Formats: sequence, C-alpha cells, structure tokens
Amino acid sequence: MNQLNNQKFNAFSSDVMDIGGTSQAVSAYMTRVYGWMLAGVLITALTSWFVLDSEVGFRIVSSGLFFPLIIAEFVLVFAISGWVMKMSSSVAALCFLAYSFLNGLTLSVILSNYTGESIVNTFVTVAVMFGALSLYGLTTKRNLSAIGQFMFMGLIGLVVASVLNIFIASSGLNFIINIIGVIVFSGLTVYDNQKIRENFLEYGGELASKTAILGALTLYLDFINLFLFILRLLGRRD
Repeated sequence: MNQLNNQKFNAFSSDVMDIGGTSQAVSAYMTRVYGWMLAGVLITALTSWFVLDSEVGFRIVSSGLFFPLIIAEFVLVFAISGWVMKMSSSVAALCFLAYSFLNGLTLSVILSNYTGESIVNTFVTVAVMFGALSLYGLTTKRNLSAIGQFMFMGLIGLVVASVLNIFIASSGLNFIINIIGVIVFSGLTVYDNQKIRENFLEYGGELASKTAILGALTLYLDFINLFLFILRLLGRRD
C-alpha cells in the first residue's frame, strides 16, 4: 500500500515538475519575444525623434527617399515572414532591427503632422492598452482562433477601404477606417499573443531564437498600427 502511494506521489511530483518547467520555458520565451519587440519600438521612436529634430534629415526623408523606404520596408517584412527559418538567428535579428529603423524614418513624416503632446499621450495610451490586451491573450482559456480569422478578414477590408479612400478622400470614410483599425488591431493583439504562446508549446524551443524574432515582428506591427489609428482619431494636428 505504501509502495502504491509512493508511486502515485512520484507520478504527481513529476507532473508538477513538467508543468513548472513548461511554464518557466514559456515565460522565458515570451520575455525574449517582448524584449525584441520593445527594442524595435525603441529604435523606431528614437529614429523618428532624431529625424523630426533635424531639419536636413526630415527634408531628405520626406522628399525623394520616402517611397523607396516604404518599398524597402515591405521587402524586409516579407523576407522575415517568409524566410525566417532559413536565416541564421543573427540575420533575422538584423533584418528586424533594420525594419524598425526604416519604419522610424517613414513614421517621422506622418508624425510631423501632429503635436508632440498628442504623440506622447497617444503612445502612453497605446502602451497601456497593448499591455492589457497582451495579458488577456496570454492568460485566457478561451480559444481565440475564430476571433483571429474574423480580424484577419477585417484587416483585408481595412486595406481595401484605405486604398479606395485614397481616390475619394472622404473624411467620413476615413473616420470609419480609423475606428475599424483600432478594433482590428486590438483583436489581433489579443489573438497574436495567444498564437505565439501556443506555437511555442506545440513546436518546442529548438527554433526559439528565430520564432521569437517573428513573434516580435508580429506584435511590433500590432503596436505600431494601433498607435497610428488611435493617433489619427485623437491626435491634435500641428
């Protein structure tokens, strides 16, 4: 009887150790993901600030370089998203940091239309929102796959409406686009956090250094887009 009880206790202890080990591994992995994401956001913010503070730098970026920089950003995003598993960890990290830098250059042109106070207030608001949404995505027991699919469809509609509004320039449609943008990227933030966590649990940590970069890029894009849509809604024009 004592031997049976000892076997049950040892089995239970093993399960607890496995759960604890998994929890620690997930925490370490998500810390790495957020570390890279925060590094990207910081690089973008500092780059935008430097360009806005430099009359010559802003003139260069806002003139002939703006559209080539946009193209370079798209190339880097597709490269990281499509070929991250074929890259070395150092190359993947370099591509992500380069994208963050380029995005800082192009964002400076957009941010120049708003007051510094609006930019700071919006950034703080988005940081709090993003933290709360991320926490929910990581801790909820609910399967968010359906929400993720719905938000992805919303993202496609958002892109189509944005392109359409380039030609019709409707202020009413622009307001609706910004509202939908906030909803879509709020939902994606929740879903992407859960997905990143589940992917790590499913595929293990062998490729963690590469998938962490991809996860950081995903969350970085959620953060930046959420920031831009809220800025367009609440920001004061300079």
